[in-house]
Amino acid sequence: MARIYSRKKGKASSHKPPVKVMPRWLGYSKKQVEELVATLAKQNYSSATIGLILRDQYGVPDVKTITGKTITSFMRENKTYPEFPEDIMNLFHKAVDIHSHMDRNKRDKHCLKGLQNTESKIRRLLKYYGEKGMVPKDFQYDIEKIKLIVRK
Repeated sequence: MARIYSRKKGKASSHKPPVKVMPRWLGYSKKQVEELVATLAKQNYSSATIGLILRDQYGVPDVKTITGKTITSFMRENKTYPEFPEDIMNLFHKAVDIHSHMDRNKRDKHCLKGLQNTESKIRRLLKYYGEKGMVPKDFQYDIEKIKLIVRK
């Protein structure tokens, strides 16, 4: 996929193998993997971090092939999924960091452009998630509101 603002092509990345069966060497059952996801979600880890922990520490290659459900769906069932989706929360963190940098360095024009691009991405995602019903439709981007959300 091409980059939005840099006029460059995207970079290649690795892909998971298209295997849809549970590996025989896996030492965990479906129920044990569900319990691991539930305990990690209660510790306020994001869904991506839970996937990395399961892969690196427990040797679980893919939760969806084992259980038939994604980590996000488990988190929604257990009511541990955060108020905002993970990708928009990462952009919120980035915008707050850039804004605090801009408060200290008012003449940093390159950083200003980065802040404008990040805020544009946030607004587009808010519009998309508002249509999908994942965030309130009337939620408007305001940096002070975002700072309060990030501090939680």
